[in-house]
Amino acid sequence: MAQNTTHQSATERLGNLEQRAENGGGPKAIERHHKRGKLTARERLALLFDVGSFVEVNKLAESQSVDFGMQEKKVPGDGVVTGYGNIAGRLVFAYAQDVTVLGGSVGTIHGRKICRIMDEAIKVKAPLVALNDSGGGRLHEGFFASKGVAGMFYRNTAASGLIPQITGMMGSSAGVAVYSPALTDFIVMVKGQSHMVITGPAIIREVTGEDISLEELGGARVHSEITGQAHFVADSDTECIEIIKKLLSYLPSNSDENPPVVETTDDPDRVVDDLEEIVPADFKKSYDMRQVILRVVDQEDFFEILPRFAMNIIIGFARLDGHTVGIVANQPRVKAGCLDVDASDKAARFIRFCDAFNIPLINLVDVPGYFPGVTQEHAGIIRHGAKMLYAYSEATVPKITLALRKEYGGAVMGMCCVGMGVDMMLAWPIARLVVLDTTAAVNLIFRKEIKAAEDPEAFREQKIEEYDYKYSNPYHAASNMLVDSVIAPRETRVQLITALRMLKNKQRPEPNKRHGNIPL
Repeated sequence: MAQNTTHQSATERLGNLEQRAENGGGPKAIERHHKRGKLTARERLALLFDVGSFVEVNKLAESQSVDFGMQEKKVPGDGVVTGYGNIAGRLVFAYAQDVTVLGGSVGTIHGRKICRIMDEAIKVKAPLVALNDSGGGRLHEGFFASKGVAGMFYRNTAASGLIPQITGMMGSSAGVAVYSPALTDFIVMVKGQSHMVITGPAIIREVTGEDISLEELGGARVHSEITGQAHFVADSDTECIEIIKKLLSYLPSNSDENPPVVETTDDPDRVVDDLEEIVPADFKKSYDMRQVILRVVDQEDFFEILPRFAMNIIIGFARLDGHTVGIVANQPRVKAGCLDVDASDKAARFIRFCDAFNIPLINLVDVPGYFPGVTQEHAGIIRHGAKMLYAYSEATVPKITLALRKEYGGAVMGMCCVGMGVDMMLAWPIARLVVLDTTAAVNLIFRKEIKAAEDPEAFREQKIEEYDYKYSNPYHAASNMLVDSVIAPRETRVQLITALRMLKNKQRPEPNKRHGNIPL
């Protein structure tokens, strides 16, 4: 240290460096950023964390590259803000890329900063939030920058199932920059602002001749409705942050803890008298399963995930008696609630997330089977459908299944039944748990007799009535211990809460192998 250095001069130098870091790409770059309707990295973090709780780490780290003019482009912080703080009083780690600094590109130090904060999150087992706004690897630094990107993938994988990982896509990302978000548990995109693509429109146009815009290629609608990559879509940066905070409120900090319990004024003994009005006894009539969910859960508050993708199945978080539950439910309004390739993928991943983080599963079933057709067969419905079987069989959290109406064929197993490790199997009095719809079963069993009958239609109707009375009801299943309790619809909430309380201390067996091999 120079002899003329004083505490005051050293402190002034620190202040200047910190100010440069906080200024990011400078006033003009920030102004351009704001004009696009976007918040800066620091503004986003300020909204995410409890006031005054955020502690920044490696604020003064900067690129060590001097090639291609990088010496003049260095900014303390190197285009990413990293640190930790409290969200609703709980410890959370986060990083926010600053697109005003070299486009938020991932250079060597930028990548090391992110990897460092990920290491800390893993070390203390606290959730990680990534606010991504980056074009990808920094070309100025050549292949060196790839180590940080690869390191992020490695740590995303190490953290998977250990701590919740949530990504807010705050801008456009291309190439390898989209794979870290894809490895996290949940992605929130901002409408008209977020994009995720492996190859941009210009390169696609050059290589294949296809002409498409960035929004059409990888915008929020594409990933929330077609690819299933975006779990939530926000209208603004502010709403994106609010979604992340609400999502965290349902989750434990790590796999060793239980989800937070909240005070509720919703009576656990509340009966739901209008469920019979919502769900028609006529199986040919459809209804909205969301209405059933809302009427049963605490405060009619259901946090749906992937609401616009594979809409024939519904997944999301809610609370029963103040406790977080994961809900998997067929949606009769879409494809009659059949399971297909996308629905299987959507549900299986959610089931595995809930199992990793001690979140009980509530399965609401009204399923006529797997969606038929050449397209589904060739798309691999056998392999994809097996993912749900694997996920439910592997899951050791409390699993409660309620059959509302249809439980037909192989989809019965796909929605978790006796034999699949379900802890409590419930059914409404109108439920039918059978291999096939009665009419289809009768047509197959009595094909010859119907054809030979004097009055084929009358004979068919007689056999349908006999088959219904014998098999197509929950009592036959209950007599064989395939249903634990047949319950009145109005008692649904009460019975689910009672079962959850009974299963509160369910023990999770220690794994006796490294891991299984899910049919990916």
